[in-house]
Amino acid sequence: MQETLIAAAERRASRDARHDRSFRWMLAGAGLFVLLALGGAALSMLWGGREAFATFGLDFITSSNWDAIGQQFGAWVPIYGTLVTAAIAMLIAIPVSFGIALFLTEVAPTWMRTPVGTAIELLAGIPSIIYGMWGLFVFVPMLAEHVYPWVDANLGQWPIVGSLFAGPPLGIGTLTAGLVLAIMVVPFISSVMRDVFLTVPTRLKESAYALGSTRWEVVWDVVLPYTRSAVIGGIFLGLGRALGETMAVTFVLGNAHELSTSLLMPGNSIAATIANEFAEADTDLYRSSLIALGFLLFVVTFIVLAVAKLMLRQLAKREGS
Repeated sequence: MQETLIAAAERRASRDARHDRSFRWMLAGAGLFVLLALGGAALSMLWGGREAFATFGLDFITSSNWDAIGQQFGAWVPIYGTLVTAAIAMLIAIPVSFGIALFLTEVAPTWMRTPVGTAIELLAGIPSIIYGMWGLFVFVPMLAEHVYPWVDANLGQWPIVGSLFAGPPLGIGTLTAGLVLAIMVVPFISSVMRDVFLTVPTRLKESAYALGSTRWEVVWDVVLPYTRSAVIGGIFLGLGRALGETMAVTFVLGNAHELSTSLLMPGNSIAATIANEFAEADTDLYRSSLIALGFLLFVVTFIVLAVAKLMLRQLAKREGS
């Protein structure tokens, strides 16, 4: 009887070990599939853009000349537009998202938190083309008529940064694209911040309040240090969305291959350039240049995410020490 029980236990242990190995290989295969898909996408874009890189070399990145008729292509204007619009979006979205998350977790009454939180999550599900159409038909006319004339007349006269806000009040332009992007990424960042703020143990905050801390001191000295890594991850998640956005930016950016220091002037971005011109690319060099732009966008996004990973690792090491 005892030998039978021992044999059954050994068979069960062997079966469990076999299942564990199979499950481990399945998970490893899923992770490897992600790496292969990522590498395949990057290599395919690099291969598709080889003609542009071979023809123009480093000038493809540094040149601002984009002439489809003369077959001269430079990516600096789309790169500049992508980085500037994303930077504007993050400058606006980060403090707004922090305020929303702080309001929902620390200030808002209980009955208000669920409806407002649900509304923010619904904003994240709106298609980007809807944001673009709203920006073009509602936001752009309002800015051109009521906001940008004042910006040009007042901020445009400042001695150092005035060139950033001087220009005709067209409505479409780099600043408008940044504002629309900010509205789009706020739901992502604020949702992440709200969720991680809710993970802070209540006893830690109550202890700080018992010691006489104000609400701001509790947030700054208790909540943020406890959730710092997750908050930074959420911010870079929103930045990745802003860098790769296509349709919303295409509607309101102006799609002009002109380099201007003014944020009120039309510009272009990598994603908008590809979306607008890929169907019209009638030569191999033209198509290769657009695919090379896609590869550059991949590189920019990869660098941003790599920097985020390094920052999170440094924070983890510092917290561990």
